Amino acid sequence: MSAAAEYRFDADDQIEHALIRLSQLPQDVVDQIHEAQLEHQMSFAEAALRLGHVSPSDIDSAHAGTRKLAVIEKRPLRPSPELVIAHDPFNDRSERVRVLRTELMLRHESGGRNAIAVMSPGSGEGRSRLAAELAIAFSQLGQATLLVDADLRRPRQHQLFNAESPLGLAQAIADGESPYLNPVEHLPHLSVLTAGAMSANPVELLSDGRLELLVDQWRRRYEHVVIDTSPVSEYSDALAVATLVARVLVVTRARHTPYKSTREMLRRLAATQSQVVGAVVNHF
Repeated sequence: MSAAAEYRFDADDQIEHALIRLSQLPQDVVDQIHEAQLEHQMSFAEAALRLGHVSPSDIDSAHAGTRKLAVIEKRPLRPSPELVIAHDPFNDRSERVRVLRTELMLRHESGGRNAIAVMSPGSGEGRSRLAAELAIAFSQLGQATLLVDADLRRPRQHQLFNAESPLGLAQAIADGESPYLNPVEHLPHLSVLTAGAMSANPVELLSDGRLELLVDQWRRRYEHVVIDTSPVSEYSDALAVATLVARVLVVTRARHTPYKSTREMLRRLAATQSQVVGAVVNHF
């Protein structure tokens, strides 16, 4: 039996991310491994081993680095009653979210640009709730969807989904570890990555090259990636995310969001060269 045959692993993003980080694989090598994966129908670890870019000990180290995730019980998260679309598909708000979903899908571009950042000028404008409902709507089509909470200042998705795990995006980037993706009760096609424990340097984390690597992996694995962000008028974190994903949904609140705040946000967004694919004005 060949060395490659002795190592049979699932095509798992966690092991892939760990191997790329531990072995410092350049992007051209990663692309070569992905081509071998498709050609031979094998996992990333197997393909990398067959091509000689990693060793069996590298694979063992990658597995060891992800072991602590295995001891955490993957109890499905429960969407809160606030997320109406998860509980009442006939509600008027649920229908409006589905209409938005359809419009965004019609504007979807080919070439793997399947991630979208949901942004707002300030707080209290309904951005996080809409991001969650939009992710749920995508998943209800039977399409693999990932919701990411990249608001590392005042995260909200863990509250909307009753999440208890302290592991989240901040830890995945800071420690170079695989992110803990939560399954969701009654929504088998949806996964949620919470923000995790509070960080002292959010903008530095979101500007880290490891986030770009994660986004690339998510784009390959999921048909839709929805990313919640921090208020643009208060922090520059969201601009770092917009630069990576290149597609933005803008959210404001009627009789609440100052016009000059929206204008300033759009001005700052222009520097990221992101495409604004839609705008929502919340009334509540």
